[in-house]
Amino acid sequence: MNIVIVGLGNIGSYFYNYLKKNKKILFNKTNIIPNILYVSAKSISKKRSFKIPKKLWLKNCLLAPKIKEVDIIIELIGGAEGVAKKLVFESLKNKKHVVTANKALISKYGDQLAKIAEKNKVNLEFEAAVCGGIPIIRSIKEGLIANNISKIYGILNGTSNYILSSMDKDKLEYKDSLRNAQALGYAESNPTADLNGEDVASKLKILTALSFNSFINNKSILVEGIKNIDQADINNANQLGYKIKLVGVAESVRNKIIQRVHPALIKNNSYIAKINGVLNAVIVESNPVGQSVLQGEGAGSGPTTSSLISDLCSVLRGNIKFPFVISDKKRKSALFESVDSKKFSVYLRLDVKDKHGILSDITKVMAKNKVSIKRLIQKPTVNKKNASIIIVTHYAKNSSFVKVLTSLKTKKYIINTPKFIRIEKI
Repeated sequence: MNIVIVGLGNIGSYFYNYLKKNKKILFNKTNIIPNILYVSAKSISKKRSFKIPKKLWLKNCLLAPKIKEVDIIIELIGGAEGVAKKLVFESLKNKKHVVTANKALISKYGDQLAKIAEKNKVNLEFEAAVCGGIPIIRSIKEGLIANNISKIYGILNGTSNYILSSMDKDKLEYKDSLRNAQALGYAESNPTADLNGEDVASKLKILTALSFNSFINNKSILVEGIKNIDQADINNANQLGYKIKLVGVAESVRNKIIQRVHPALIKNNSYIAKINGVLNAVIVESNPVGQSVLQGEGAGSGPTTSSLISDLCSVLRGNIKFPFVISDKKRKSALFESVDSKKFSVYLRLDVKDKHGILSDITKVMAKNKVSIKRLIQKPTVNKKNASIIIVTHYAKNSSFVKVLTSLKTKKYIINTPKFIRIEKI
């Protein structure tokens, strides 16, 4: 089968070289020879550590879908719009199999793409779009196909997990930890999507659709990042017996699906709390199997290539599968709801002027909005003119906490923006 690889960044280059060196191994496992017919990249003249024969270069990648001899197109450009979008849509319309690592594209246009793939009886494979080398998508599609999934959650972004881990382990401030992550290649020069939760949100939306046989929902999802977490929050969490992690959670509650991405305090003896560095971990709760755990490298050329090869072999074997487990006609418009009515226990940190009556006023604001205090710690600053009040609450609706924070932000005794982190029992 003839392949076109589009995109020769770190992942594309690694994938190209792996495929060249391991053709025989893949042939032995699939009985089909994967032949690289063309490669395409933004810059042909760019200096690379390996040579690509001139006859393999395709200057305009958008011609690939129209070439009769092409069977499979590997899209490694990235991004939900532009060339990547045009290439994948045209490839499927021209009855070419597509393998992609593009989470942004799948989370935004996955439903439309799946419909075209199904109509034209070709594969749309995207294992590499979620959690690098962890085979979570194939596990949901095949290994857990007999199970009714009720919840899927975990640490889905290695960059943010590395930053939070090093803030805890090495006692670094957020900016210093981010700088280290960039120096080590764990964070991009522009790491915004990793840090504001958007990367996790894209992955979670894909996993939600697969887990609950639903269409992708881009509206009803809470997305919060880690930019506001500082060393004081890390220390306070440790004192309270927790670790701070950026989590993605999708669950079915009373036949309604809730999707959320946010930092969370997690008991320091839990499995998720012990996932450090650039590792990812996904936990699936389902019936009849119970709890399934997948852990591994969430990013990088090697892990991503592992998933790309897995998808490629699926195509080489001739298995035409529905991209989202079941037929587009049988997928449902599931009911999604926001987190407003979901109840949480939360961590609040209020940096205030150390004056008489302030604590009393804070408790009044909380009581008015039906939020009660479970635990309270008051820490004076060095100059003793200010104080940091750390509160752990009893369970209350998310909407109640929003009202509390809105009210507290108007108070003149509040020095900095109040910190608010949900506590998770996972």
